[in-house]
Amino acid sequence: MSTAVWWIRRDLRLADNPALTAALAQADQVIPLFILDPHLTAAPTTGAKRLAFLFDGLRALDADLRARGSRLLVLRGAPLAVLSHLIETTHAHVIVAQADISPYARQRDAQVAQRLPLQLTPGVTVFPPDAVRKADGAPYTVFTPFSRAWKALPPNLTLLPAPTVIPTPANLASEPLPITPALPASVPFVAGEAEAQRRLQQFAGDGSTELAEVLAAPIVRYHEERDRTDLDGTSRLSPYLRFGMISARQAAAAAYEILHTARTDASRRGAEVWLNELIWREFYASILYHFPNVLHEAFRPELRTIAWDNNEAFFAAWCEGRTGYPIVDAAMRQLVQTGWMHNRGRMIVASFLVKDVLIDWRWGERFFMQHLVDGDPAANNGGWQWTAGVGTDAAPYFRIFNPVLQGEKFDPNGEFVRRWLPELARVPARFIHRPWEMTPMEQRAAGCVLGQDYPAPIVDHGAARERTLAAYQRAG
Repeated sequence: MSTAVWWIRRDLRLADNPALTAALAQADQVIPLFILDPHLTAAPTTGAKRLAFLFDGLRALDADLRARGSRLLVLRGAPLAVLSHLIETTHAHVIVAQADISPYARQRDAQVAQRLPLQLTPGVTVFPPDAVRKADGAPYTVFTPFSRAWKALPPNLTLLPAPTVIPTPANLASEPLPITPALPASVPFVAGEAEAQRRLQQFAGDGSTELAEVLAAPIVRYHEERDRTDLDGTSRLSPYLRFGMISARQAAAAAYEILHTARTDASRRGAEVWLNELIWREFYASILYHFPNVLHEAFRPELRTIAWDNNEAFFAAWCEGRTGYPIVDAAMRQLVQTGWMHNRGRMIVASFLVKDVLIDWRWGERFFMQHLVDGDPAANNGGWQWTAGVGTDAAPYFRIFNPVLQGEKFDPNGEFVRRWLPELARVPARFIHRPWEMTPMEQRAAGCVLGQDYPAPIVDHGAARERTLAAYQRAG
């Protein structure tokens, strides 16, 4: 009886899983394997919330496998050693896994492939990271032409069905998943493929959804609401895409379904913008694949010598949500408490750290990876370098978000701020993003005395902006 190993890494799902489908096609029985690799599970940037979400996802996957006559095999150790022993004891003739893009993943897989029959399939992104190239074969380093080329490729959006039966050997000894602290109740994510599917359907509908329901789905309003921190206008699918609890291809297929179904340009606009966000994810994956050095240094060589101030007291204030700028502090507290931050918030807090406080963007990138449930090396790095103005297709270095104006535009009534900064709950809307403008009497009436109940701003935005521009100009 032939046996294949399905090596699970970032594809914790049964539906639309090319690696699982390929394993089943080549063997009479399949061993679903997850390796507890210390290089990943014990890394300094592996946050506790993300690890707990991963382990919860593995438990959900195990339950789904058991419903199909299978189960999850969990083993611990260096991948080559674990796989070598498993091949020897089970006589499996092939290991099938989904190709990944990080430098460590590629080095790991190359090492395994030299010794063992490893077969890699696509799946982390809609198109493999080296598929979207210029006519001369070079990778794109600017998003807009990358996006045009991506959209010009014929997408294969025929989704692979989840198997109904997965024959698996019964006599394999598995380790239990580590006991880790449960996800706090403040984390708004339930791990697993079923929840990912539910969220996608709620956000965008599915192929069986009536047209009227599709046109009422949140995705149709996405372009209008996605930047509002006070509204629930995003899909919140990023943690599920991060661990492959739903495929990127299925997410793209949902967007295309709306584009093909909607009858007006207005009703298509939301799906177009959401698809564009999925393509940003593909773009950053391509950048990391072709330029792995971005994990350690700025993409733009001329901006690798910026004289950062790196004030540790200011960094601690930023981490703890006590900078004195309400939209910044609210977003940082949302991150620390929930393991997630609104995308507009990510841009605002990153701009503040780098361009108001002049702290090295890598400090913020690392802090995000330690706290984000959806922390993805490619997307997180790409976003930080973009906001810092040092990356590929980056925002110009002179684009410096004004945290007050950002708050007033994307949280106009202060609802988001009040949710995460209860000490500002009674501050009137006209002062919610600039509480320092209240008189002492108004501060006492609102129960928000600066320096006592809430900090005064740690920097003056106008002065900080001039200092940052000068620092970038000297480096460039």
